[in-house]
Amino acid sequence: MLPKAFYEENRRRLLETLPENSVAVLFAGHAPRQSADAYYPFFANRNFLYLTGMEEEHLIYLAVKRGGTAEEAIYLQQEDPMQERWFGRRIHAADVPERYGFADCRYIESFEDDFDRLAADQSLDRLWLDFDRESLDEQPSEARQFAARAAAAWPWLRLGDLRSRMRTLRTIKQPCEIDAMRRAVPITRAGIEAMMTACRPGMKEYELKAEFDHALARRGVLTPAFPSIICSGQNNFCIHYYDYTGTVADGDMVLNDVGAWQDYECNDVSRTWPANGKFTERQKALYQCIYNTSEHMFSIIKPGMPMRSIDQLAREYCFDQLTKLGIIDDFKDIRKIMWHDGAHHIGFDVHDVIDYSRPTEAGMVFCVDVGVYYEPWGIGFRLEDNCLVTETGCENLTASIPRTVEEIEAFMAAR
Repeated sequence: MLPKAFYEENRRRLLETLPENSVAVLFAGHAPRQSADAYYPFFANRNFLYLTGMEEEHLIYLAVKRGGTAEEAIYLQQEDPMQERWFGRRIHAADVPERYGFADCRYIESFEDDFDRLAADQSLDRLWLDFDRESLDEQPSEARQFAARAAAAWPWLRLGDLRSRMRTLRTIKQPCEIDAMRRAVPITRAGIEAMMTACRPGMKEYELKAEFDHALARRGVLTPAFPSIICSGQNNFCIHYYDYTGTVADGDMVLNDVGAWQDYECNDVSRTWPANGKFTERQKALYQCIYNTSEHMFSIIKPGMPMRSIDQLAREYCFDQLTKLGIIDDFKDIRKIMWHDGAHHIGFDVHDVIDYSRPTEAGMVFCVDVGVYYEPWGIGFRLEDNCLVTETGCENLTASIPRTVEEIEAFMAAR
């Protein structure tokens, strides 16, 4: 677990950004129902988690800033021995001050009345909520439901959206976050190398997935950081492929996009290798293009670069590589071969929050993700590593996972 001081400081920094006479409310969320009495696993709202360190559904964080001071409270589920017998121990009020740093613990049953009293004196004029991104086919989140109630009950409370403030806080990773990412790397590497060790023509993709999951579980990571993408051959042309039903053929390239995590901080790594252990000339040529592009990006990334330029620079360099193979001769066609963007931030989310108006800064962590999908040759793959921006340049956090043609072939030959 990340230290209590990390979460306390995150809350302090958020409250510092809010104007006087503000109240902020964040909801942990709840597990959606799957069917009948079955529910999907709970996944806490990441902004709530970033502020509290609490991963339990239905919890509520309340903060008030007025008169030059700030007050905060956390609302818990009632302790319930019968429910806890079925579903596990809840966070108890006695745990909270020492473990999470809240002095004021209440129960969620009192939240509505507490907020009614808080809003009634009209000394507050701004209600800040976390309006997480939602699609039209989703049920309204707790934040949006509460916003609708607030607009009707307390019309003097102007609504504010916390997302931009949370993006600012989360974009620069703290030292303990970077340490957690580093600790996840050898676990991610163990999972990838387990797949490489087991890989043989004739295997099913789900067998490779089982190797990855088993390697992580043996190291205490019971679920990957995100749904694993593990595929081979023509299935590599589906960027987000989750079927795992294909058969690995002799001559196929095996592609994976996977990651472990530690203390909520994700790795996101893509590696590709030949199923039989040996690159063909075409496979090697295309792989060398994406490897050279990745190496080039790690050689030029430094503080002060426009974040949106990372993808453009990667495409331009890879275009030059591909022209030497006679695959492309007009840059306007590059998206026909490089299908996805070349950089996204990672952290509490695998596609973490980012303010694209900010240039790169020391402490940012994002993926350098170079993919080439050339259908005329039936070859598609990507190379993805995790880039930490430093004061003078950058560091490849995941460079220890086999990534050159020589490293991959040597590993496969030594199995």
